[in-house]
This record gives sequence, C-alpha cells and structure tokens, in this order.
Amino acid sequence: MMKSRTRRALVLTGSAVAVSLALTGCSAINSILGGGRADADRDEETGQVTESANIDVFSVKLGDCMLETGSGMLTDANVVPCSEPHDEEVFYEIKMDDGEYSEDAISAASEECIGDAYTSFVGVSYQDSALDVTTLTPSQDSWEQANDRVIQCIIVDPAGQVEGSLKGAAR
Repeated sequence: MMKSRTRRALVLTGSAVAVSLALTGCSAINSILGGGRADADRDEETGQVTESANIDVFSVKLGDCMLETGSGMLTDANVVPCSEPHDEEVFYEIKMDDGEYSEDAISAASEECIGDAYTSFVGVSYQDSALDVTTLTPSQDSWEQANDRVIQCIIVDPAGQVEGSLKGAAR
C-alpha cells in the first residue's frame, strides 16, 4: 500500500506543492497473494515499459511513466509507455541509509527531488519551472518489513497529461 501526504517544501517559493506517497508492506503481501502483476513488459535493452500494465508499486522503476496514482493507500500503479499520454514520470531515485525509520529524514532527503536532480532533468530550476514534483517514499511498514529505502522523485505537469518524457522540457 502507499500512503499519500501533502506538504509544502520549505525551500520553495511560489505555489508549488509537493505530494508524498509512501509505500507500505501491503504491496509485497498483495503481490504474493496474487494482487497486481509483479512488473510490466519491458524492452530488454532500455528497460522501458512497452505495454500498458497495472503493476505492483514496488516494481515502479526509474524512467517509468504512469497514469495518475492519486492519493491515499495504494498498492499498484498503472504504467504506460512514455510515448503514450501519461500524468507522471519517475525522474530520479534517492537511496536512504539503513537505520531507524524517520519521516523527518525521508522528508529532508526528498528535498533532493527539487534540487540539482530536477534542474539536470528538466533544464531549469524547480523554482523557475511550471512543472510539479511528487514523491514515492517508504512507509514505516515497508521500511521495517521490506527493507524499502528508495525515494522516487516523480515529475508532473499540472496542465495535464503529456506524451514523451519531460527530460529537457526547460519549462
């Protein structure tokens, strides 16, 4: 399952709001019990999704494009080839160090999503961009039960769906 949390990043100016989605151990349990497909069909060389699929949230990878995941408790994601209309794109991943689960540490690490990683991907700084960021973060359950230490940074165009990657969009 994923937990959604809305927060305003302290270092931001303007009206941008970052939404965090947290993973929980429910996903791993659901996939074992026959929940969503474990993973999508992918190109063997690039790893890119080649066919739309509903997959376990733990199978979402860097570069994946998805339909809106929404908020609240989620266990899966609808991935699509990036060439098709989509709402979200995973553009960066942060690996947290082992240790005790801490929402504050995860929140602080998530700030990286709107720093140099964002500027490198989009071509302009987050503060100067029309695009928004959401994050997929570990929950206490996924941290403790599934050794989940990855924060996924997801770029979103608030104007609506896009076709193709937002890499180099410079807006």
